[in-house]
Amino acid sequence: MFLPIWKKLKYMLLILVLSKEASVLKAAQISSESDKDWINQAIRFWTFTDPSIQIIALGAILIGINCGLMGGYVVSRRLSMFGDTLSHAVLPGIAVGFMFSQSKNEAVLMIGATLSGFLGVGIISLLKRHTKMKEDSAMGLVLSGFYALGICLITYLQQSPNGGASGLESYLFGSLVGLSDRDLVPLCFCLSLIIICFILLNKELLLSGFDPSFARSVGLPVDILQFCIWILMAFCIVSSLQVIGVVLVSALLIIPAATAGLLTYRMSQILVFSGILGALSGIVGCFLSFMGERLPAGPVIVLCSTLLFLAVLFFSPARGILPSWFRTRRRGQRIRFENTLKACYQVLESRSFSSQSFPQTALAQRRGKSDAEIEKEIGVLIREGYATRQEFPTEQKSELPSETMVSLTPSGWEIASRMIRNHRLWELYLTKEASYAPDHVHDDAEKIEHVIGEKTVRQIERILDNPQRDPHGKPIPSQDDIDRGWLSPPLVADK
Repeated sequence: MFLPIWKKLKYMLLILVLSKEASVLKAAQISSESDKDWINQAIRFWTFTDPSIQIIALGAILIGINCGLMGGYVVSRRLSMFGDTLSHAVLPGIAVGFMFSQSKNEAVLMIGATLSGFLGVGIISLLKRHTKMKEDSAMGLVLSGFYALGICLITYLQQSPNGGASGLESYLFGSLVGLSDRDLVPLCFCLSLIIICFILLNKELLLSGFDPSFARSVGLPVDILQFCIWILMAFCIVSSLQVIGVVLVSALLIIPAATAGLLTYRMSQILVFSGILGALSGIVGCFLSFMGERLPAGPVIVLCSTLLFLAVLFFSPARGILPSWFRTRRRGQRIRFENTLKACYQVLESRSFSSQSFPQTALAQRRGKSDAEIEKEIGVLIREGYATRQEFPTEQKSELPSETMVSLTPSGWEIASRMIRNHRLWELYLTKEASYAPDHVHDDAEKIEHVIGEKTVRQIERILDNPQRDPHGKPIPSQDDIDRGWLSPPLVADK
C-alpha cells in the first residue's frame, strides 16, 4: 500500500529538480554540436580514433556487461524490485559523501553510496523480521524514502554557495561526458569480481537460487550466498552510477536479463546473452547520443535495451509473440484438416469402404457444418494434395441428382488412418491402463491424437499387445493397413 504513494512523491520531487536544473539532460549527452557531418561523425565514433570516445565506449560496454551478468541472477532470483530499491537507496550516501569531502571525490562518494545502499538493505531486513510488513512494502518504503531524501539533499547542495560546481545531478541520469580513464578502474574491478564469483560459486548460486530449501538441506550457506549477491549488486550499481544514474541503473539490471530469458532457458546462456545485450545496448546508445542533438546517453542506452527486448519479444524464433502466433495458427490449421481427414475416414467406414468416393454432403453431415464451410475445408485438402473432387457428368444430371463426390489421395488416406489409429489406441489405453469408463475417453483422445508421436504409438501397441478394436468395438487401423493405402481396401474393415 506504500509503494504507489511513495512513487508519486519520488516523481514529484524529480520533476521539481528537473524544472530547476534544466542542464541535467544537456550535460548527459555526449555530443551537442548542431551542425555536423553525419558520415564523418559516424566514422569518427566507430573508428575510435578519439581517445575520449574510446573511454566513453569502453565505459558503456563495461557497464552493460556488468549489469547484464548481474541481471541474470537478479531476474532469476526475483530480485528486480530489490535492485531498484538498492539503486535508489545509494543517492543520499552520494550527497552525504560530498558534504564530508566538500568536493567531488570519487572514492568518498562511492563509499557513501555503498554505505547508504547497505543501510537501506538493513532497514528492509529489520522491517521484514520485526514487523508484519511485507517485503514489497518494505522495499517500496526504503526506495521512495531514501530517494526523496537524496533529492532533498542534492537540491540543498545545489542551492548552497559552492553547490553549483558539485555536479551531483549527474548521478541522477548519469553523464558519459565527464568519464575518464580513472573511472574505468572500478568498472574493470567490478567485472573481474563478478566473473570470479560466478565461476567459483556457479553450482552453489544456481542451487541456492532455484531451490533454497534443498540447498539448506545439503548444507549450503544460503544466506551467505544471498549476501554475496547483494554485495556484487551493490558494487555493480555504485560503479555504474556516474554513467547511467540511479534512476536508470536498475533498468540495465533487468532488461537485458529479461531479454535473454526469452532466448534460452539455460542459466549459463542467459548470463552470456545478458552480458552481450547489455554491451550492445551500451555501445549503440553511446553512438546515438553522440550523433543526436540533446540526446542524453543514459536514457538512450536504456531505450536501446528496451528496443532489443521488444524485438526479441515479438520476433524471437523460440518464444517470440509473432512466431508463436504463426505456429499456433499453423497448428490450428493442421488440426482442422486432420479432423476433416478423420471425418472422411469415418464416412468411408460407415459405408463399409464399398467405394473410394463419398458424397460431400455426407461429410458435411458428419462434421456438423454448413455446405460453405465444408466446401472451404475440402478446398484446403485439395490444395494440400490430400483429396480430389469430381462432379457427375453433364448428361447424367437430368437422370441423377447432382452430387459432388470426394476421394482421398494415398497421402490423405495415410493421415486419416493415423488419426483414427491414434484416437482409438488412446481410448483403449485409457480404459485398460487408467481404468477410464469407455464413455469418458473420447474428449481426451480428441486432444492427444494430434500430438502423439509414432514412437509412443508403437509403445502403446506393445503394451496393449497389438489390439484390433477400440473400447467401442470399432476396428483400429494397423500399420499394415495404413501402408496398404486406398488402392487396396483395408483389411481392418473385415476384422
